[in-house]
Amino acid sequence: VMSILLHGDAAFAGQGVVYETFHLSDLPSYTTNGTIHVVVNNQIGFTTDPRMARSSPYPTDVARVVNAPIFHVNADDPEAVMYVCSVAAEWRNTFNKDVVVDLVCYRRRGHNEMDEPMFTQPLMYKQIHKQVPVLKKYADKLIADGTVTLQEFEEEIAKYDRICEEAYTRSKDNKILHIKHWLDSPWPGFFNVDGEPKSMSCPPTGISEELLTHIGNVASSVPVEDFKIHSGLSRILKARSEMTKNRQVDWALAEYMAFGSVLKEGIHVRLSGQDVERGTF
Repeated sequence: VMSILLHGDAAFAGQGVVYETFHLSDLPSYTTNGTIHVVVNNQIGFTTDPRMARSSPYPTDVARVVNAPIFHVNADDPEAVMYVCSVAAEWRNTFNKDVVVDLVCYRRRGHNEMDEPMFTQPLMYKQIHKQVPVLKKYADKLIADGTVTLQEFEEEIAKYDRICEEAYTRSKDNKILHIKHWLDSPWPGFFNVDGEPKSMSCPPTGISEELLTHIGNVASSVPVEDFKIHSGLSRILKARSEMTKNRQVDWALAEYMAFGSVLKEGIHVRLSGQDVERGTF
């Protein structure tokens, strides 16, 4: 399994979650053994110029906090992009560390139909309108090299257009939206034919009072004899023992009973989070 994250340049530099996930990359129990980060760097965040959005020359500088290698590549050169992506995959495979591919490119049209980039970025967009699109640039190179003929190129374009047109036509005929088609691996029998979940009948999950009492007693005792525990903690355990006796629960004891009953059935429970190990809650 290889995890690949796709980012925009403004988001990569501007969203705190990017920095946070980089720092998860090497933590025991959280690592993915290296994520490949692909930054689609079209040099503009919605309508904001990079000079107004961040203090570093590259949007990818945040990746330096974990010393991840960063490859900046001209996205107008598809072969260079392929080469860099192969190197990134090989790096990840060899060293199991994060790696970043910065695709330096541009956005030909506005952010959405309301955005006219000529208003906010007139100089940049005068240059962009002069740029030959990457598809044409690469096709011309391959035709000039004799790698493909003009006819082969035109056939490929026509084939792709046909796929899009047919899908568009089919989409008009669809009257029912099947939710299950949007799931990666739909659970068999989870949905009915119209794509709606079946009525959720839940098997009874109750357990006997005897078992609850047992879990409550275990949760309020210390497993080792003659073990000196902190007085604050012994107060909590005492209160928990009292509650179990009086057939009462608070939030923490209820959680204990839930985890305990699942463990009793032989099901592994993993608690994860900042304060789990020191048992604050």
